[in-house]
Amino acid sequence: MSERVAITGLGVVSPCGLKKETFWANLKRADSYIDEISRFDASNYPSRIAGQVHELDHYTHLSGRLIKKIDVFSHMALVASDQAIKDSNLDLDNVDKNQVGVFMGNALGGWLFAETELRDLYLEGREGISPYMASAWFPAAPQGQVTIYYGFKGYSKTIVADKASSALALWYASKTILEDKNEFVLAGGMEAPITPYALLCANSRGGLSKNNLTCKRAYRPYDLYRDGFVLAEGAGMTVLEKESHALRRNAPIYGFIKGIGFSSDGYHYNRYRPDSKNLEYAIEECLKDARWSKRNVHYICLDAEASEMGDYLETMALKNVFGKQIETISLSAPKSMYGNLLGAQTALDLISTIFSMKNSTVLPTINYQMSDPDCDLDYTPNKPVERQIDKALIIARGRGGINVVLAVEKE
Repeated sequence: MSERVAITGLGVVSPCGLKKETFWANLKRADSYIDEISRFDASNYPSRIAGQVHELDHYTHLSGRLIKKIDVFSHMALVASDQAIKDSNLDLDNVDKNQVGVFMGNALGGWLFAETELRDLYLEGREGISPYMASAWFPAAPQGQVTIYYGFKGYSKTIVADKASSALALWYASKTILEDKNEFVLAGGMEAPITPYALLCANSRGGLSKNNLTCKRAYRPYDLYRDGFVLAEGAGMTVLEKESHALRRNAPIYGFIKGIGFSSDGYHYNRYRPDSKNLEYAIEECLKDARWSKRNVHYICLDAEASEMGDYLETMALKNVFGKQIETISLSAPKSMYGNLLGAQTALDLISTIFSMKNSTVLPTINYQMSDPDCDLDYTPNKPVERQIDKALIIARGRGGINVVLAVEKE
């Protein structure tokens, strides 16, 4: 049997919980954790609702001095990384830090720090700018801060691929484990788009729900009256290592990353190709890479863009790949409860899928009320259901037609 990449540690910072136990407990409640943006005046934005992280400072282990030097997306990454390392029982005093890598994904970078400093530049001039401006906002900043904080010196990388960022980061990290480039990897994603400029960019791009008056019901993928997804912020981190290595050190094993499939539409910078062939190819390649039969798949964690075209194409791809078999596979989008974390989303999807496997529970797609004739699969509406899940796929689609599918197994 070939070596597998084991997931041995989990860390979560999310709108529905800042620890993995709270994250899972709240997801099982099938409630919405989306509300109106309150930290700045968003009244003039078309979409002014989000899944927000509250009380991050109450869960932090960082000094106030360090927090002043970094953007909130690095702060969240450090908190989630600390959780994952402790959860993995990783003794950093007895680890070769030259063999520990850090792979992270995000889409936007750290805009709260950047836009605050740019404002000060125009109000106060050069003297008003923090010397940490250049190192705080760019997408690789969380990777750098984590490696500095822990002294990790292994092969590391930051991936920027819109909503597929952390999916590719997780797989790239897995490859370095299998190729013996790293002994351990911290892998996941972080995103902090709930800032004035980042929110403006997201609104300008389109695709966000404008259902501001009933925000708890705004994110409703596959429903006939959906009008887009809802932004969210947070971070998800995992510790990865070889299965044999995890067994030798008696580490907890949550599951295994087994394979990947990816493709690009090559069609338009902001729209999907108007057919599902490239997503189908990514799914088929993932099954091939994992060496799974289509009959082996028990659950699929969906991309759930909540747009007419996005949901339709995802549904068509699943029908075309699996045929009648799709009726035996559980489907859902837990992110409908807390929002879409863009580049960090797959990391949270992976963690929720791991807990679904562990607890034999399919989390629901909430706010599903009216069936769309073009999206007629069973998306596990509104309530969780019991089911044994041993093998699962996670779908991530990025702007411009980036298609990534991860295969995860329990045993």
